[in-house]
Amino acid sequence: MSTQEKRNLNSIPVGSLGMIPLDSCKPLGEKIDKYLVKWRTERENEHKDSLAFSGYQRGSYILKAKTPRFGSGEGKGVILESVRGYDLYIMSDVTNHSLTYSLFGNQNHMSPDDHYQDLKRIIAAVGGKARRITVIMPFLYESRQHKRSARESLDCAIALQELIKMGVDHIITFDAHDPRVQNAIPLNGFETVQPNYQFIKALLKNVPDLQLDSKHMMVISPDEGGMKRAIYIANVLGLDMGMFYKRRDYTQIIDGRNPIVAHEFLGTSVEGKDMIIIDDMISSGDSMLEVAAALKERKANRIFVFSTFGLFTNGLEIFDKAHESGLIDKVFTTNLIYQTPELLSKPWYVSTDMSKYIAYLIDTLNHDASISDLLNPSDRINKIVARYKNGELR
Repeated sequence: MSTQEKRNLNSIPVGSLGMIPLDSCKPLGEKIDKYLVKWRTERENEHKDSLAFSGYQRGSYILKAKTPRFGSGEGKGVILESVRGYDLYIMSDVTNHSLTYSLFGNQNHMSPDDHYQDLKRIIAAVGGKARRITVIMPFLYESRQHKRSARESLDCAIALQELIKMGVDHIITFDAHDPRVQNAIPLNGFETVQPNYQFIKALLKNVPDLQLDSKHMMVISPDEGGMKRAIYIANVLGLDMGMFYKRRDYTQIIDGRNPIVAHEFLGTSVEGKDMIIIDDMISSGDSMLEVAAALKERKANRIFVFSTFGLFTNGLEIFDKAHESGLIDKVFTTNLIYQTPELLSKPWYVSTDMSKYIAYLIDTLNHDASISDLLNPSDRINKIVARYKNGELR
């Protein structure tokens, strides 16, 4: 029996369900919509025909909205249908660099700042008419600027406070760079969701000959900041954990930071073991591949990379070379952010689909039911590991 069939969602919805995936999040939003339409068509509910459930079954829950731009680069948000009384879920991918707009005749690629402004424009267009607004922002805007270490801005905290002041009730993000940033809005809903189950499921479906025990596998955190992620995966799979810490040269500053001198390893022997390196994002990918090289020097076997956000800001060539040379076997990142067609075609890349999981979250929240079982997937991980060991996933 699936999670969906087991979910007891007979409570009255908060309001009519409405989704507004901005252009940056359209493909993901459409996938989520298909799940919601399917489930609500199939779901048996004795109150379906009552007034409280009006608009419960629809052909689509996506509301028409747009964020056009003037030739000067200025923009506006427009919602093309009524949102009065709706339980609204607005989705934005602030890292989608594929979208462009005209700026005095030049094609300008949209930056995170542009996407964030468009999100605020749509919230402003709601005009306080919705019953509740939830923002789903998979990559939390400015989440890498989450703490102050000198005279510098606290961009992420300011953005969260700004959204709350505009009337947003709840913010859902994935694998926030530092979840403590929610301290900026302590009285409001903030969920940072981990895609651990989806990564493990994707690994088990794509690699048929894993031996899931501490003699043959190990989980690695590439830095001290990602320890919590690695500890969780290691514990639920019954594996050992190791970590690298970055030894920096604190006597000089290059490009605004102290340069990394070496990656030092803490942990037991990795010889002959398969490695799972887990991190929140691949930016350029340099430090991830340095960690992989350091593990290979210690005679590690295959190396699999889990990363929630695959930004690949310096292109894919270094990963092509790393795969060809046997440094890495597979890279798993989610479809929470924009993926280039080139990335999706790579033999070393596996896309981890998060649309069904987000659909579960939206469906459950719309009924004002608890999502705690969705946020802690250890039971589901144990079940899929048992199925893998029984040969049911091959």
